[in-house]
Amino acid sequence: MSARIVDRPPGAPDLTTKSEQILDGARRVFLASGFDGASMGEIAKAAGVSKGTLYVYFDSKETLFQALIEAERSGLAEVLFSLDESEDDVAVVLRRVGTSLLEHMIAPDHIASVRMVIGAADKFPRFGRMFYETGPASGSARVQAYLDRQVAAGRLVIADTGLAAEQFLNLCSAGALKRLLFVADTVVTPEQIDTNVEGAVGVFLSAYGAAR
Repeated sequence: MSARIVDRPPGAPDLTTKSEQILDGARRVFLASGFDGASMGEIAKAAGVSKGTLYVYFDSKETLFQALIEAERSGLAEVLFSLDESEDDVAVVLRRVGTSLLEHMIAPDHIASVRMVIGAADKFPRFGRMFYETGPASGSARVQAYLDRQVAAGRLVIADTGLAAEQFLNLCSAGALKRLLFVADTVVTPEQIDTNVEGAVGVFLSAYGAAR
């Protein structure tokens, strides 16, 4: 049987507030111990609730981990990929999107979350799929929709805008994310972000710009 979030019983405290408290504690425990190493008892202690209260809101560790992924990724694509349709300068929009994306991707919390999900994905593939679909895939779809509009306006010439969206996002993060994930680097400077994004925009427009 798949895990589920337990419905709030009559008279229970506000679900959103208590859930956020529990998720905050769960995140700290999962990041420190990984999925397998974390226990519901440790999570309850970190969240400052009783184990009984924890189970009122989440009926298993799997449900709690899933809710954590949803909470962390919910709305991320909307924040990162809110594209200004009124802006005619494609380079300006791509530069803004690329910078926002890369700044988020290199944040220590994000790097830790990626490692956390990868560590659990082998045993629970749905966690990996959820993390991907609500984050990278959703963001790529927003970029694709923007590229579709620019192709229709004659500013870009692209046969496969879905592929082009992923190419651009990958160009922005080229090297930087991998270096942090494997601890080859511990810091990516603002100058490195600018270099990555400017390079990505330049390569992208060289390939797909209407005047190429």
